[in-house]
Amino acid sequence: MANLVVEPQLMIGEGWDDYRLLDSGGGRKFESYGPYRFIRPEAQAMWQPRLTSWEAHGEFVPGSDDDGGGRWQFARQIAADGWALRWNDVRFSAQCTPFRHLGFFPDMAPVWGWMLERLGDASNAETLNLFGYTGVGTLSLARKGRVTHVDASKKSVAQARANALLSGFGDAPIRWLVDDAAKFAAREVRRGRRYDGIILDPPKFGRGPEGEVWRLEEGLPGLINECRRLIDEKSRFLFLTVYAVRMSSLALAGLLHEALAGLPGTVEHGDLAIREESGHRLLPTAIFARWSNDG
Repeated sequence: MANLVVEPQLMIGEGWDDYRLLDSGGGRKFESYGPYRFIRPEAQAMWQPRLTSWEAHGEFVPGSDDDGGGRWQFARQIAADGWALRWNDVRFSAQCTPFRHLGFFPDMAPVWGWMLERLGDASNAETLNLFGYTGVGTLSLARKGRVTHVDASKKSVAQARANALLSGFGDAPIRWLVDDAAKFAAREVRRGRRYDGIILDPPKFGRGPEGEVWRLEEGLPGLINECRRLIDEKSRFLFLTVYAVRMSSLALAGLLHEALAGLPGTVEHGDLAIREESGHRLLPTAIFARWSNDG
């Protein structure tokens, strides 16, 4: 049975040439994305900013409600149609979206690296990216074999395919699917499919391509149970991230530990965080639980 590590872990993103967390505080964060700098809301930045001023190209100003609304305000001109960034050998387009994001989640960089480490020198692995968004994680995995990328948003999958072309991965063995993640996983179970690794990043609330309603607390246990049936004792990892919910990472770990009963390996949990450019403060961004099997 998988060993549950009770003590929480930290997965820290250090920033790289095309992304930096320059400063944070006062409920906001100041970041650079290639040649541009932006200010975005960040409720967990409860301390005071380190820098005396933030000279940004744009700022996302949240709405007055709690539904994630708001708008961008720009002080300087930017490339409205997006601009290219790079993480290792993956190239992708960043863009100011109506949802305050810029087309990818930079705090996931240590997760991408962790998955590649779990797969080792594999060249024909079968991996699954549920809620795959714009595909940076998918393209990272593509160097290790065949990847199935699933997202309910037709626009996000189209952007992921464009990112694949930008990276020179147009011929990579990737299945691009616009589908409801839970329904897809259930069908894969019925087909008898197996994966060497699964990553899933479910939203708090969402809708599938046919109007299917997703609520995290209701849907996650069933989805994890389906994922359990898609891996076995030879699989290498399952990685689950959750954003913007009042939930402990220990609860996620307990869910994985129960669902993956009978498998070897280790279940861990903790926080994703990004280190500020100063090298000192860590800004937490999400909670995670992960199963790994290095045997």
